[in-house]
Amino acid sequence: MSAIVVEETGIPGLMLVGLPLHRDHRGWFKENWQREKMTALGLPDFGPVQHSVIWNDPRGVTRGFHAEPWDKLVSVATGRVFSAWVDLREGAGFGRCVTVELGPDKAAFVPRGVANSFQTLEPQTVYSYLVNEHWSPAALAEYTYVNLSDPSLNVDWPIPLAEATISTADAAHPPLAEVVPVPPRRTVIVGANGQLGRALRTLLPGAEVLSQSEFDYTDPAVVDRYPWRGVGTIINAAAYTAVDKAETPEGRLACWSTNVQGVANLCRAAVANRAVLVHVSSDYVFDGTAEQHREDEPFSPLSVYGQTKAAADVLVGQLSRHYVIRTSWVVGDGPNFVRTMAGLARKGVSPSVVADQFGRLTFATDLAAGIVHLVRSEAPYGIYNLTNGGPVQSWYDVARDVFRLCGRAGEDVHPTTSEAYAAGKLVAPRPRNSALDLSRIRSSGFEPAPAGQRLREYLAD
Repeated sequence: MSAIVVEETGIPGLMLVGLPLHRDHRGWFKENWQREKMTALGLPDFGPVQHSVIWNDPRGVTRGFHAEPWDKLVSVATGRVFSAWVDLREGAGFGRCVTVELGPDKAAFVPRGVANSFQTLEPQTVYSYLVNEHWSPAALAEYTYVNLSDPSLNVDWPIPLAEATISTADAAHPPLAEVVPVPPRRTVIVGANGQLGRALRTLLPGAEVLSQSEFDYTDPAVVDRYPWRGVGTIINAAAYTAVDKAETPEGRLACWSTNVQGVANLCRAAVANRAVLVHVSSDYVFDGTAEQHREDEPFSPLSVYGQTKAAADVLVGQLSRHYVIRTSWVVGDGPNFVRTMAGLARKGVSPSVVADQFGRLTFATDLAAGIVHLVRSEAPYGIYNLTNGGPVQSWYDVARDVFRLCGRAGEDVHPTTSEAYAAGKLVAPRPRNSALDLSRIRSSGFEPAPAGQRLREYLAD
């Protein structure tokens, strides 16, 4: 072979890697782990932190099945092994088995929860593996095992197990029928009591939920004390959103502390635990000059709040595993513009509403669904705009729609300008155009529902 080759197997995530052996009269050389080439071919950028080597003296040494709480790249430095893997993760693939022979020219990437085993076919075989967590006695308690001789696995060992060299511990592993499946890595929702947090809790009932009041993520010590081990996804649905108050001296401090320092702490936790960080951003990172904003538009925030959200976007963007979700005009279970207008309509009030700021509503249910879609589909990491679809409207247009759906005349809402609305008040500058281009989220396979449809459903509820 002249190039590294990555191929899938019958177990999702278990991949075989063909390794070219570059030979001359002295012997051979190979690139056992080549991050740039292998990740380009589909191997996860799994971030190994420990390299271990096993020397197997006789032929017939058989080890396993062990499912460790980490990912690993296994290979052979010299000799040959018969390798077998069993999927012990929760799901339809539980118990599925794959076997293959490995030599110096072939390696395997084994994801967390897939049990690994091998049998040496030659004496003095050297078996090597890279893992992305450090071994420790505490980690050993998280291993999951299955018996090498379980007939339901139907492994055709080249050397019968009765003639093989097996440790007492490996021989005593439980049969597949007694194995508790390995659960997926945990999900943590920070800011779980906000509009988005509540919607996420509905879609992710098994997630760990942290409210801002009980989890002060602006404090590095609080973040460091949290049991992050085993967490695969951190969703940051928390933020300081008092946009106008952020323009005051005390508000500015609080806004930067929550929206920047707090996010920096979550970034550190995500890196240390190889977790995906999902961070919710805002249209306020732009000045609203463009009629629609793309993900790659340069930052141009007008307000303190917008500055903090832009700074957080930069922090999160440094992580290799991240989703930055830019959204606008969120409506969910909690105080929001639509709920306010509906209340005014029912009280007989005829409000004046800004008619020169344009965008699209984002219903928290759809925002949460889009986030779950990106994470579960393992869409390419990066920035995604996510609002509801449909035509761009002004706040005035939305208010008129709310009034009509509440049985009032749309004409009972009066248009005003941003300047007139702000006169005599402490009001942060806002982007005139908040509409976000939705091409990228649509290309990922998620189609946001029209805002008008969701507005009718929201008010009906």
